[in-house]
Amino acid sequence: MEVAIIRKTLALIPAGIVVVFGFSFLLFWLWERRRRHLLILSAACLLFSLGACTQILHLPPGVNANAVVSAVFYSGSVLLTAAALLHRYGRSFPALAYLAALGLIVLAISYFSYVHSDLTVRIYIQNISYGVIFIAAAWRLRHLARGRRVDRLLFVILLLLGLHFLPRTLLTLGLAAPRGLNAFANSWFWQTLQLCLALFGTSLALAILAVTAVDILEEVSRERDVDMLTGLLNRRGFEDSFARATVRAGALIVLDIDRFKRINDTFGHGAGDAVLREVGEVLRQGARGSDLIGRLGGEEFAIFLPGISLAEAYARAEAFRLAISRHHFPLPGDLASVTASFGVSELQPHDRFDGLYGRADRLLYVAKSGGRNRTAADDTMIAAAES
Repeated sequence: MEVAIIRKTLALIPAGIVVVFGFSFLLFWLWERRRRHLLILSAACLLFSLGACTQILHLPPGVNANAVVSAVFYSGSVLLTAAALLHRYGRSFPALAYLAALGLIVLAISYFSYVHSDLTVRIYIQNISYGVIFIAAAWRLRHLARGRRVDRLLFVILLLLGLHFLPRTLLTLGLAAPRGLNAFANSWFWQTLQLCLALFGTSLALAILAVTAVDILEEVSRERDVDMLTGLLNRRGFEDSFARATVRAGALIVLDIDRFKRINDTFGHGAGDAVLREVGEVLRQGARGSDLIGRLGGEEFAIFLPGISLAEAYARAEAFRLAISRHHFPLPGDLASVTASFGVSELQPHDRFDGLYGRADRLLYVAKSGGRNRTAADDTMIAAAES
C-alpha cells in the first residue's frame, strides 16, 4: 500500500512542475496583458495537470471513463500549447481545425474504450496525434530556424517534442500494452513517458519563458531608443547606433522642417505630429538598408550614410529634399507642401558623433539663413570629391 502511494506521489511530480510553469505564465500575463499566448499556455498547463491527476489517481474510477476524460484534458492541453505558440508568432490554424482535432481524438479514444476496447490502439492514437500536432505547429513556425537564437532554440525543442512521440512509443510499448494497472505503472513505456514529458515539458516551458523575457527586454530597448511618434531612432538610439557602427567612411545629413512652428500654431499639434510622421516615412522610403535614420528632437531629423562620399551624400540629401517638397502632406490648401533644409558633413578620421553632428548642424543653419528648402555642404570638399 505504501509503495503504491509513493509511486503515485512520484508520478504526480511532473504535473506539479507543470502547475508551477502555468502559474508563471499567468503571472507574466497579468503583468503584460497584451501577451495573450501566455494566458493560453497557462490554461494548457492546467489541462495537462488535470489530465495527469485524472489518470494517476484513477478519477473517474472506471477504466473506459478514465481513458476518455484524461484524453480530453491531454488533447486540450496539446492543442492549446500549439495554439499559444502559433499566436505568439502571428501564425494560426483555423479554430475549426482545433475543434475537429479534439473531436476526432476523443471520438477515437471513446470507440476503442467502449466499442472495441484496446489499450494499445488508444496509446498509439494519442501519441501519434500529439506528435502530428506539434510537428504541424513546428512546420508553421519553421521561419524561427532563421530567427533569434532564443527562437531557434524554441523551434528545435518543439520539433524534437513532436518527433519523439512515435519512436518512443514503438521502442517502449511495441505492439502490446502491459496488462493490469501495476504492470502498466512499472512498464518501460510509462516510465519513459514520464521522463520524456518532464524533460521536454520543462525545456519547452523554459524556452517560452526565455522568449518572453527577451521580448520584454527588446520592447524596453525599443521604447528607450525609438521615437514613438515616427518609429525612427530617437537621439539616444541614433547616437548609440552610430557609436556601434564600425565604419571609416560616410556622411551625416541633418535636416529641419521649415516653418514648422507655423504649422503647429495654425493647425494644432495634431497636424504637426502628422507632418513629422509623414517626413519620417519619406526618409524611410528613400533610405538604404544600412542607413541610420533618426528624429533627434522636435522637427530635426538625421540620416547617417555609411561608406559614402560627401558628393554622394550631397546628392542623396537633395533627393530627400525634393521628395519632401513633392510629398502631399495632410494639411489644407497651400500648406500641404512642406519643405526642409539640409546640412551635410563628411565623416573624418577619429570623428565622434558630437563633432560630426556639430559641423552638419552649422551647415543646416547656413541652408536656413540662405532661404530654406536647400542643402548646404562644404562646396570645396564636394568639388574635390567630384574631380
